Order: sequence, then structure tokens, then C-alpha cells
Amino acid sequence: MTEEVDFILDHCKEKMTGAIEHLDKELVSIRAGKASTRMLDNITVDYYGSVTPLSQVANISTPDAKTIAIQPWEKSLIGEIEKAIINSNLGLNPDNNGEIIRLSIPPLTEERRRGLTKEVGKVGENAKVSLRSARKDANDALKKLLKDGLSEDVQKDAEGSVQDLTNDYSKQVDALLKAKEEEIMTV
Repeated sequence: MTEEVDFILDHCKEKMTGAIEHLDKELVSIRAGKASTRMLDNITVDYYGSVTPLSQVANISTPDAKTIAIQPWEKSLIGEIEKAIINSNLGLNPDNNGEIIRLSIPPLTEERRRGLTKEVGKVGENAKVSLRSARKDANDALKKLLKDGLSEDVQKDAEGSVQDLTNDYSKQVDALLKAKEEEIMTV
């Protein structure tokens, strides 16, 4: 029975780690007023009929804090890359000189900063919902094991471990959100 309890706890931890990783990816795509190549992580390009991440068809760099430079490995991709950036929800206008696409990151207005912090809060709440869902799944599995003959003490200890995991991961979510909000609000 203890192997099954360990499996449940490991599975719960995997789900919670996945929620944190997803949150990190979501937060990266929320721009904070300074250039970051990770802002383009979710952008894909049609490359000879297959959907390919932008980072696999171009060199992406930040020559300064307000600019992202994208140099495609094949010049024929410039139009596709430009279209993908415009269609992404980043609100950036590509400047194409025929060889390199430059993205100027405009400074954020106070109103836009507040809107972005609200968006960060929503993304964070989704991560916490995922954590609570993982906790519920683990606790349900433990209750099922209790019916199958697991001792009550072991079940209660395991539920305590699940709650400890939830608390730890919840603190990680809060720390990530706080850092992102500070980054957004810093002028």
C-alpha cells in the first residue's frame, strides 16, 4: 500500500510542478516594458508546411533593453515571421529592412501596467486552481485506498503531505506573481 501512496504523492507533485512550469511560460508572454527574447517563445511560423517555433528558424537577440532583433536563417521567411508577430497578441509592430526584423518595445502607460498586473493575477489564479485540482485528485485517490484497506493513520499522514505540497507550490506561485508584478510596475 505504501508504494501506492508514494505513487499518488509523486503524481500530485508532477502535476503541481507542471502547473508552475505552465505559469512561468504564461508570465513570460506578458510583456513588462523591456525587451526579452522569451516574449516570442509562443510564436510559431509556417516553415515549409510545418508549424515551427520562431526560435528554430531565426536568431533572436536583444541588442538593447527596448529592442528585439530577429534574423531569419532564410530570407524567404521574413514575411511569414512578420505575419506571425502581427497575429500574435503581443501588440508589437515589426520593422522589416529585408534582412532583419526589429521589434521596438514601447514604454508601458500606467493604465496598461495596471491592466497587465490584472492579467498576471488571472494567470496566477489559474495556476492555483490547477494546484487545488491536483490536491483534490490526490486526496480522492487516498480515500479510495482507505476503502481498499489502507490504514487511517497512513491516509491522514499522506493527506497532510499533499497539503504541504499544495502550500509549498502555492508559495512558489505567489513569489512568481509578485516578481512579475514588480517587473511590470517598475518604470
